[in-house]
Amino acid sequence: MSSVTHGSTPYYYVPSESRHPFMAAVGLFFVILGAGQWINGAGWGAYSLAFGLLWWLTVLYQWFKDAVSESEGGLYSDRIDMSYRWSMSWFIFSEVMFFGAFFTALWWARSHSVPALGSLENSLLWPDFRAVWPTVEAGMTASPAGIVEPFSTVGPFWLPTINTALLLTSGVTLTIAHHALREGHRAKTIQYMWLTVLLGVIFLGVQGYEYFHLYSDLNLKLNSGIYGSTFYMLTGFHGFHVFVGMLMLLFITLRLQKGHFTAERHFGFEGAAWYWHFVDVVWLGLYILVYWL
Repeated sequence: MSSVTHGSTPYYYVPSESRHPFMAAVGLFFVILGAGQWINGAGWGAYSLAFGLLWWLTVLYQWFKDAVSESEGGLYSDRIDMSYRWSMSWFIFSEVMFFGAFFTALWWARSHSVPALGSLENSLLWPDFRAVWPTVEAGMTASPAGIVEPFSTVGPFWLPTINTALLLTSGVTLTIAHHALREGHRAKTIQYMWLTVLLGVIFLGVQGYEYFHLYSDLNLKLNSGIYGSTFYMLTGFHGFHVFVGMLMLLFITLRLQKGHFTAERHFGFEGAAWYWHFVDVVWLGLYILVYWL
C-alpha cells in the first residue's frame, strides 16, 4: 500500500487512542434523529440531518487521512495488509447478503405472494383480484381497491442496456488500470482510472434520466404497488452503491496522482476494484431479473 519499506514494521500495528469513532457516532446520532423527526413532520429534522451528514463526512475525511498517513509512513506490515483483505472480503459478503435479501423479496412477491393472493382461498376476500405480474393498471395485484394509479412497466431498451454496457466497459478499464499498476506504468493507470470514474458518473446520469422518464412518462413511482416498490428498491440501492464505488475509485485515482501505491503493495486500489466488480455483477443480475423477466 505504500512506497515505504515495510521490512522493519511491527508484526501488528496498534494505533494510538483516537477521537474518530466517538465523533463519527455523534454525527450519526444527529443523522438518525433528524431523519426520524423530518419523516414525522418536524421541519427542524432536515437541518439536523444535514448537520449530522456534514459532521460525519468531515470525521470520515479526517479518519481516512490519518489511515493513509499511517500507510504511507510505513507503519503497516504484511499482517495489516492481510487484515484489510479479510475485512474487505467480509464487507463484500455482507453486501451480497444485502442484495440477496432484496432479490429474494422480488422473487417471493412474484412467485409466492401474488399467486397466493389470487388463489381460491382469497377469492371471497378479493373477488376481483387478478394475480398477474407485473402490475400495469389499477385493480391488479397490489390494489384490488383501485387505489394505485395505472402505470407502465419498464423494459430493457434502451437506457438499462446502455447502462449495462457502461458498467461492463468500466470493469474492463479498471482491469487494464490494475494490470498497468502491477507493471509499474503509473501514467497509464491514472488514465484508465479517470476513464473508469467517468463511466461511473455517466451511469448515474443515465439512471437519473431514466427515473425522470419513469415518473413523468410511465407514472411508475415508489408506491406503484409491489412492482414499483421492488423496482426502486433494487435499482435505487444499486445506484447508491455505484455512487459509493465511484467515490472510492475517485479517491484512489487522486492518491495515485500523489504517488501512492506501488506495483507490489496497493491493496487500497485492489479493495476499491473488488467493490466495483461486485457492483458490476449485481447489476447483471438486476438487469436480467428486473428488466427482462
